[in-house]
Amino acid sequence: MAELHHDHHHSGTRARVLVPEKISQEGLNLLRETADVDERKGLSPDELADIIPNYEALIVRSETKVTSALLMKAAKLKVVARAGVGVDNVDVEAATKGGIIVVNSPSGNIRAAAEHTIALLMATARHVPDACSSLKAGKWERGRFVGVEVKGKTIGIIGLGKGKTSRFDYWLDGIANGYFKLV
Repeated sequence: MAELHHDHHHSGTRARVLVPEKISQEGLNLLRETADVDERKGLSPDELADIIPNYEALIVRSETKVTSALLMKAAKLKVVARAGVGVDNVDVEAATKGGIIVVNSPSGNIRAAAEHTIALLMATARHVPDACSSLKAGKWERGRFVGVEVKGKTIGIIGLGKGKTSRFDYWLDGIANGYFKLV
C-alpha cells in the first residue's frame, strides 16, 4: 500500500504537486510555501496512472518511470521535475509534444559525485575491493593488498563531466589539498 502525506493547509489556485519518491524534506518544505504537495511513496505504475490526472507537477528521482502512456493521462500536468542529473527515466519527447516542461537539477549531486570519486579512487589505490573479497573467502592475505600511498602522487582523472571544475575544486580546497595533486 502506498504511503500518503498530503498538505491540506491551502487550496484554491495553488498547484498540486505529486512526489512519488523520497525527496529532501527541506526542499519539499520550501515548495509547500507555494504549492500543495502530496508525498505518495510506494505507488505502483497503475496507481500512479490513476492519480496523475489530479496534478499540475510531478517530482521524481530515478525510480519513477515517466512514460508516454503516463503522460497521456496527465491532463493537468505542466512540469516534470527530475531531482537529479539525468532525465533518462522521463519520455522528454512525449512530454514536449504534450506541452509539459521537463527540468532537472544537474548540479544537485556534485559534492556526492566528488566524494564517491575520491572514495573509489582511494579504495582502488589500496585494493580494498579485492581485499574484501579475499577476506570474505576466508583468506587473510594482508601483504597482497597493501596497494600504494597516494600522498605526494599526481592523479589523473578522465571524464569529469559537467562538474569538472566545481567537483574537484571542492576537494582541492578541502581533503585532497596538499595530500595529492589532481590533474
